[in-house]
Amino acid sequence: MARSRSAMRAANAPVLTTCPYCGVGCGVRVDSVKTPVRGDEQHPANAGRLCVKGSALGETLGLDGRLLYPLRRDRAAPDALQRIDWNAALDEVAARFARTIAEHGPDSVAFYVSGQLLTEDYYVANKLMKGFIGSANIDTNSRLCMSSAVAGHKRAFGEDIVPGCYEDFELADLVVLVGSNTAWCHPVLYQRIVAEKERRPQMRIVVVDPRHTPTCDLADLHLPLAPGSDVALFNGLLAWLARHDAGDRDYVEAHTQGVDAALACAQATAGDLDALAARCELTRDKLETFYRWFAETEKTVTLFSQGVNQSRQGTDKVNAIINCHLYTGRVGKPGSGPFSMTGQPNAMGGREVGGLSNTLAAHLEFSDAQQRDCVSRFWNAPRLASTPGLKAVDLFDAMHAGHIKAVWIIATNPVVSLPDADRVREALRRCDFVVVSDVVASTDTSRHADLLLPAQAWGEKDGTVTNSERCISRQRAFRAAPGEAQPDWWVLAEVGKRLGHAGAFTYASAHEIFDEHARLSAFENDGERLFDLRGLVGLGAAAYDALAPIRWPVLQPGQGSDRLLGDGRFPMPDGRAAFVATEPQRPAHPVSAAFPLILNTGRVRDQWHTMTRTGTAPTLGAHLPEPFVDVHPGDALTQGVRDGALARVSTEWGSLVARVRCRTELRRGQIFVPIHWNDQFASDARVGALVNPVVDPISGEPEFKHTPARIEDFGFDWCGVLFTRGDIERTQLAWWARVQLAGVQRYEFAGRGAVADRGAWARAVLGIDDATPDWIEYRDEANGVYHAAAFREGRLHACLYIAPSSALPSRQWLAERFERARITGRDRLSLLAGAPVGAAADDGPLVCSCFRVGRNAIVRAIRERALKSPKEVTACLKAGGNCGSCVPEIRGLLADCALAEESS
Repeated sequence: MARSRSAMRAANAPVLTTCPYCGVGCGVRVDSVKTPVRGDEQHPANAGRLCVKGSALGETLGLDGRLLYPLRRDRAAPDALQRIDWNAALDEVAARFARTIAEHGPDSVAFYVSGQLLTEDYYVANKLMKGFIGSANIDTNSRLCMSSAVAGHKRAFGEDIVPGCYEDFELADLVVLVGSNTAWCHPVLYQRIVAEKERRPQMRIVVVDPRHTPTCDLADLHLPLAPGSDVALFNGLLAWLARHDAGDRDYVEAHTQGVDAALACAQATAGDLDALAARCELTRDKLETFYRWFAETEKTVTLFSQGVNQSRQGTDKVNAIINCHLYTGRVGKPGSGPFSMTGQPNAMGGREVGGLSNTLAAHLEFSDAQQRDCVSRFWNAPRLASTPGLKAVDLFDAMHAGHIKAVWIIATNPVVSLPDADRVREALRRCDFVVVSDVVASTDTSRHADLLLPAQAWGEKDGTVTNSERCISRQRAFRAAPGEAQPDWWVLAEVGKRLGHAGAFTYASAHEIFDEHARLSAFENDGERLFDLRGLVGLGAAAYDALAPIRWPVLQPGQGSDRLLGDGRFPMPDGRAAFVATEPQRPAHPVSAAFPLILNTGRVRDQWHTMTRTGTAPTLGAHLPEPFVDVHPGDALTQGVRDGALARVSTEWGSLVARVRCRTELRRGQIFVPIHWNDQFASDARVGALVNPVVDPISGEPEFKHTPARIEDFGFDWCGVLFTRGDIERTQLAWWARVQLAGVQRYEFAGRGAVADRGAWARAVLGIDDATPDWIEYRDEANGVYHAAAFREGRLHACLYIAPSSALPSRQWLAERFERARITGRDRLSLLAGAPVGAAADDGPLVCSCFRVGRNAIVRAIRERALKSPKEVTACLKAGGNCGSCVPEIRGLLADCALAEESS
């Protein structure tokens, strides 16, 4: 079996690797397996900074829930999994795929992969499917987050190019953040901007987002535009620039084409500023301020993310932004340019190797016969796919219809993450053969697998990733893989051999795959493609292992490239960039009387994707521990839901139940639900099931930001909270949400109907035997209050509280009881009362996850020490002193305290 070289390092040798979360691509230093991780001070992406998720990576290394051995499932007995050896598993995958291809053709099988894969894994998967199976039915969950940016780059520049680098954020005099809650989703980049803003207060920040997010804490101007009006906004900017002669005529004439059509479209659709303001639901003054700042600021960077990409018109939004930069000649220059911030650690690496179904490897294209021939000859693959394959949503639609009969899903959880997710689940049920490669034994997707294959996790994987600024970094292993977990590239290569292509998949290490990837990038590339790694060709194993972060293209050994396209030459047939006329469109599904609200989805600060990794980290669970729906107070009133209560959110495609949070940060008519929760962590919270399946016709990216919805009260008869070191019987509950804390699980729950004996019911839910002697309880039947706790060997084992929600105990206080080696008599009294007995202070809900500082502790410090700024809070409590993600919340607490003091 394959084992990475790096996994065999001495236990105490420091290892430089990369964070496996967002596309920032932070460097991580691991001094030993037993010590917490910290930022790599020498890595160009983060210079030692880490967000709270990166800082908590050490908490995700446990083996609880790990998939350690190949398992086979019998669909007649789905809960009975049979352990099998690797040879049997690999033979079965190859045999089932071969039989399906023989009977139904190569397009009857598919791979669905992930931006969590390393470049080497991605490369082998793409080569196997497109080069030797002969189908392009390999797509990736990166389709869901950045494929609109890819399509926009290719239309404008001729190739999928991010022209700038992170340094430009600090060199810019104007930073425009569009559709990005950067403070929460890319915290390290946000902190780089914050630091520069503090150094140069004259630097301006504009945030374009329908919501007032924590990112707005930094903004000089917030444009809370109407959902779906981004194209109109940037068309208006282009028209305004032309009307005020604020473009770079020489640049446009020398280096671009198509400007007249783009300007005509912009003028026709957004030239009237009053009509545009009404369309965007912004004041004319705000529009003119933004447009004036953009026009007068030479060093302008426009950063955009999922709020732009995840739309039926995502590609046009990208091009509308790029048009404005082309018109002013601000592309690829220091401190200037459009910049796509990717969502996953290796979304760009996947783009490089052709992980998307509509591209070939090395930025080569299906549409060019010479480029297809180039790949075919390089791989010696006469059966190379000749046409694009199915994009993600179409792929699962084809599976639902019976056209895809075998699928291999690697490192992703589509039953949670894809739109219309209940249909995706049904598609897997209908598929003849489902293989899932993952690190986790039980996910919403793996429940439908016929075969489960154990993959290596972070800390065990060896290879490379490419971040949002084109920086290739080594992900190095620092511990041996547990059980029989294997690298994804090895598993794919072994199946390739069994399918009869042994000569093409003889890799013995990740370094050999990387070398082939680099050689393909340079093969017959005379400069017409900017993606070129010829300077990395021929690295020996030691040189590959020591590879320092480097931005592509790499044309000479050790010489990367900070910026591209600044010389005005573009990888187009005529060498010119293309303006793209972008006509604004309304969302595909308008609101109606039945569904009067707009559902928006996105990420929260301390969780990642579908929580398979972050859900196991106690540090990350406490900040926002349960699924929620943000609602404007006015909408809550008209829809009959209350702050803090449970509500059912429904759309034409599905529904979920979540806790209501009334927030004035939202516009009226909008609601927001996070993407992370799944059936492992909540009873009914997969927001993907609610999202409409409409996609951008060019990129295939789904419209996650605009689905008509309604919200209504979720009736229940009683509610409560419980903590336990064991498992619970969830069928007794009408609704529940789970969070993993240090050594204990916390559940929020609600129920319906009368319970004859609360004590017997509580024991049944907690799995406490009636004979357990150390059990205490308190009942107040008249007020619907019940408290119980169980102890084992002097420690608190479980506790359960039922009461009106306002009378439930502090969760942080309860969690701290489980950290005690022994429970005192006072503790027992406190647990029975549901509140501390004596003068013990409750620090309240967590605000700063990095240093575990609660809201009440911050408020006390502000009041007692007359603190006036976040920096003073940090100096006093450390809160906000690491990743800075909580600084906007701290600033809000400062404002609340100041207001309370003025009112007193």
